[in-house]
Amino acid sequence: MFCSKCGKAVDPGSTFCAACGQPVEFKASAQPTMYTGTTPVASPAGAVTDYAGFWLRFVAYVIDSLILGIPVCAIVLIILVLTGALGAMHNMDVSDPPHAVVGLLGMGIIGMYFGIISIAIVGGWLYYAYCESSTWQGTLGKKALGLIVTDLEGRPVTFGRASGRFFSKIITGLIPFGIGYIMAGFTARKQALHDMIASCLVLRRI
Repeated sequence: MFCSKCGKAVDPGSTFCAACGQPVEFKASAQPTMYTGTTPVASPAGAVTDYAGFWLRFVAYVIDSLILGIPVCAIVLIILVLTGALGAMHNMDVSDPPHAVVGLLGMGIIGMYFGIISIAIVGGWLYYAYCESSTWQGTLGKKALGLIVTDLEGRPVTFGRASGRFFSKIITGLIPFGIGYIMAGFTARKQALHDMIASCLVLRRI
């Protein structure tokens, strides 16, 4: 270390600078453990962070939903074209018996519904889990707002933990009135229910 007054190197353990006599103040290095109160701390990566509240996370969610919505809709349309579902509906003869028309429409609607749900789940899982376990530590929406996802010690999460966090949102969504998500606004460490299940934190770089 160096003297704060003259800039000369100071031997470890010395209480005074040998060059100018300035008292030496030793500062403890930042620890990688997370804080338990509301005071910002340095994360293991060296960035000063604070817990991310509900509204910041909500805005990030809206951004991510818009980003995911475009490719999901495009993929669904491509699948419908490739499977001929749109062509079958277009060529449907209105003179067919009503039960045949209703049956064809019903099958098409059910197929579209399950196809959209499946694509949305798989696409959302890969997007969230990959981004949150990458060096970004967050999705594009979180990155835009300076948010990162970590474990309870402030360390990057693995793909497995990020996947667990994503699928835990199913349980969060079962809580009436969105309380499972709103918990991020009033819990001690701003955790939603799925964060608690997966032992994760969402932090904001200051």
